[in-house]
Amino acid sequence: MFGRRGAEPARQAPGEALRLENVRRVYGAEGNRVVALDGVSLSLPTGSFTAVMGPSGSGKSTLLQCAAGLDRPTEGRVFVDGAELTGDGEAALTRFRRERIGFVFQQFNLLPTLSVLQNTVLPLKLAGRKVDRDRARAVLDRVGLGDRLGHLPAELSGGQQQRVAIARALVTEPRVLFADEPTGALDTRSARDVLGLLRESVRAFGQTVVMVTHDPVAASFADSVLYLADGRIVGYQAAPTAETVAERMTRLADEVERQRTMAEA
Repeated sequence: MFGRRGAEPARQAPGEALRLENVRRVYGAEGNRVVALDGVSLSLPTGSFTAVMGPSGSGKSTLLQCAAGLDRPTEGRVFVDGAELTGDGEAALTRFRRERIGFVFQQFNLLPTLSVLQNTVLPLKLAGRKVDRDRARAVLDRVGLGDRLGHLPAELSGGQQQRVAIARALVTEPRVLFADEPTGALDTRSARDVLGLLRESVRAFGQTVVMVTHDPVAASFADSVLYLADGRIVGYQAAPTAETVAERMTRLADEVERQRTMAEA
């Protein structure tokens, strides 16, 4: 129920879901500039689950925002499912995001006066798209909320609210689903349930997921991990485990601190 209708992405040769070409993001004016991304290039295949990790200030949230069209790169190009994300005005960016991108954030961002079902179909209504309530019900059933359609967010646990947020993102059939610390506000059991749902959407239905996280356990649910430091990709790890990610993050944080100390000396 998570995949795009009429497609069997898990059986197809993987295409390219996301590509960044030499993306730079610089904040501030001359003399007070901060380089958040420094020439990042990457290519992620359709049907992949990628975690993005790095020390504080490494640029991982900026990477997600630029890749998802929430922020504009200072330089470079971003392609989602082969279409370039251009800077032709805020309205064009909004249409691009609605047509191709899904979002799951740490805060669930549900409207408190709308039911589970109403929150789930809201992006379709905002985009002026046909609302397929049967499909929305099927997605909610798949995430374990088939018996909560009429409930308000306040009547749900944190884990259940995040499941609504995932259903809301998936019902639009996004080319790429971006998740920014999706388990940060959840207890351990709820976090594992949410990560399992994201993992299932990739394995069974070919959804592409890019997740920013600081948690090695969360990263272990991904196919691979991209490591950032000082706005650059500095490492890649396939088939991650919580232990190997934690070890690599410790080494990376130590190296970043050593380099910064040397630069200040």
